[in-house]
Amino acid sequence: MIQTEKEYQDFYNKVESLVGWDFSCLQQTSEGVEWELYDVLKQKCKKTDVLLDLGTGGGEKILKVSAELKFIFGIDISPDMIKTAKRNQTNSNISNARFFEMDAEKIFFPDEMFNVITCRHSYFFPKELYRLLEKGGIFLTQQVGEADKINIKNEFGRGQYFGIEDGSAMREHVKNLQTAGFPQIKTFEYNAVEYYSRAEDLIFLLKHTPIIENFGNEKEDFIILKKFIDKHTTNKGIQTNSKRYMIIAEK
Repeated sequence: MIQTEKEYQDFYNKVESLVGWDFSCLQQTSEGVEWELYDVLKQKCKKTDVLLDLGTGGGEKILKVSAELKFIFGIDISPDMIKTAKRNQTNSNISNARFFEMDAEKIFFPDEMFNVITCRHSYFFPKELYRLLEKGGIFLTQQVGEADKINIKNEFGRGQYFGIEDGSAMREHVKNLQTAGFPQIKTFEYNAVEYYSRAEDLIFLLKHTPIIENFGNEKEDFIILKKFIDKHTTNKGIQTNSKRYMIIAEK
């Protein structure tokens, strides 16, 4: 078990060499998660729908709901992610999906081609969404709220969206979607409690996400981290929070 600042730093330095460690390996539990984007998608879509997934990454999540749709297109700006998505598709023997390296700001598909567009924790451009969706089509996005991991960011005095009023991004997105022409827009939020079982899990999270910018570059970071863990360890694990919001816009 990691207990000292030096041990935290040593583990941080060897994270990249831990073969097979990905986010699915994190020992983490949550209380109060009210929805997940692709579960909501399954409630909203029809088996005749064609879907576009923005920022699809390795395609793992969208491939899991492929049976609910006629066809899936996934795009990501990262060529490595698209290679991973294609490999995951081949390994899963799913035929109704295609993945392309593409920027969400300029999407090379025809007007009104899609019934549904999804976007999970990635960026989007409302005018482009409006162009691509058919009349009556829907856009669903799940994003990270400003108050996410707030006790960690307070301890460090910096972090993703630190100091920005919670809900600011959601309100801006709604305004931009309205300006693009979407007449019907609904928003949903939740603030769940998260527990990380080990210091290793939290270190891995901080190294591979932008929660604390440049985490690990300064020795002081590991002193702050130890203080945080000592203060927020419970019998369920190291406690923090997960703030998420969802927007559903209909054309």
